[in-house]
Amino acid sequence: MRYWLVMPAAGIGRRFGAERPKQYAPLCGRTVIQWALEPFLADARCAGAMVALAAHDSYWPEVAPPGVMTVAGGAERSHSVRHALAALAPRAAADDWVLVHDAARPCLTGQDLEHLLGELADHPLGGLLAVPAADTLKRADAHRGVEATVDRSGLWRALTPQMFRYGALCAALDAAHAAGRVPTDEAQALEWRHEHPRLVAGSAGNLKITTAADLTLAAALLEASA
Repeated sequence: MRYWLVMPAAGIGRRFGAERPKQYAPLCGRTVIQWALEPFLADARCAGAMVALAAHDSYWPEVAPPGVMTVAGGAERSHSVRHALAALAPRAAADDWVLVHDAARPCLTGQDLEHLLGELADHPLGGLLAVPAADTLKRADAHRGVEATVDRSGLWRALTPQMFRYGALCAALDAAHAAGRVPTDEAQALEWRHEHPRLVAGSAGNLKITTAADLTLAAALLEASA
């Protein structure tokens, strides 16, 4: 099999609270985005990588790996993904697989990538890495008081990569945007078309960098796996 990688990297990470966007934060001798790209660039099945960048991104030229393609991102994550898919149109076929991975997830393991590719290889639609919810979940009221405890059975935390057929993903995002809807991940766009993406159990260590504290945890995970 082969697949295309799409990486939305146009966000500025307001919650991260640093001068540099979080995807360019230093991490164990590289930047977060370099770690995020590495598993795919090392995989012969990856036919190409397309990264969606913010306008006037001055950091990418410092870290850009050879051969990685770029395109201007959009206002929201889903717009950046769609721009990247459009840029792949001359190369990708409708039935090709596309993996969408967050630029702020530097700890994807080769084992999780193999698990995702293996479990979805013959799936008609695709799916995503995810982790079953383990903590007790609380719903807050407007004053941050506990309104209710949420039944966690059947609940999963969505991770990336998310893996779908090129044509189906383009159509789902186009339908969502045409209806004025902005999905928070690719799976949601497919769900809105009454599809049922498959959940593939992944590692909780595949964390997303949101705060500076997450960098410390990511560094510990990467050092432990070295």
